[in-house]
Amino acid sequence: MTTTRSTTQSTTQHATIHDTPPAARLVLGAMMFGTAVDETTAFDLLDRFVDAGGCWIDTADCYSFWASESGYGGQSEEVLGRWLAARPGVRDRVLLSTKFGAEPRDAADWPASRTGLSATAVREQLTRSLRRLGTDHVDLAWAHMEDRSVPVEETADACAALVSDGVVARIGTSNHPAWRVERARRHAVGQGEEPFSVVQHAYSYLQPRPGTLTGNHRFGWLDDELVDLAAVEHLDVWAYTPLLSGAYDNPAKPIPEVFDHPGTTRRLAVLDDVAAELDASRGQVVLAWLAARGIHPMLGGSKPTQLTTAVAALTLPLTETQVTRLSEVDVTPPTS
Repeated sequence: MTTTRSTTQSTTQHATIHDTPPAARLVLGAMMFGTAVDETTAFDLLDRFVDAGGCWIDTADCYSFWASESGYGGQSEEVLGRWLAARPGVRDRVLLSTKFGAEPRDAADWPASRTGLSATAVREQLTRSLRRLGTDHVDLAWAHMEDRSVPVEETADACAALVSDGVVARIGTSNHPAWRVERARRHAVGQGEEPFSVVQHAYSYLQPRPGTLTGNHRFGWLDDELVDLAAVEHLDVWAYTPLLSGAYDNPAKPIPEVFDHPGTTRRLAVLDDVAAELDASRGQVVLAWLAARGIHPMLGGSKPTQLTTAVAALTLPLTETQVTRLSEVDVTPPTS
């Protein structure tokens, strides 16, 4: 494989995304494959996803260390590698995305012992990922969690070198603050190197209270600054946990406490109105709303029905007026 071929493949995918099947706008998250999701179920989900027209599959070298007996990751990539080996020709139909930087060096001391994002670590981790996946390249590689022990310029250079070497088509950042993303991009552009062109963060229709954490990443939520940066610099945006782990539609899963504020009540009211108009579930409207805004929703489900429902969501006839109604909900407190 050459750098030219991989970059062309990625660019073509990006340029024609709205002409492809609805599933092409989804990303299938493989986080729990090989741990909470057994291999048979994982193979079934992957087959169904590809048959529906899906192409992007996302994993990471650290998936899922917290659910594994060893305390280390790699299980997800290994399952994907076995699936690819068992399906001759399917590698040419899918786009693989993997991340590095968050795998523990010491399972008893995470996150302090993360592998991190030094030039040496980036190269070593990607090499291991390729071996587990059984491929000579991935279509997108991510700096998984920011590493402030390393200059972001070093990480940018190391990731750009992966593109130059033809083992990666595009590079992105996940769970990084906007200023570090922009600093890395400016450095790469100044050096004539491939810059980060994609960001991946948690994001959904409901918004958390300012100053609260939605997970174990300090910069895990896609904030307004990153949204603005992505719009101005034409970065692709991927959103993980878009359905709040099922809380929109499953009464047994309450909406997380960080979303408990008056703005949520107002947004849910509009979401319910649009869902009724479309005869769809809340979660389906959320996925359609994200896709309408050019954001790739990432589906981490473990059941075929969840995949079917998500694919159907991207066929909803969501109008521009409905998108505007959903996006411009007045969440300011009423004045007395």
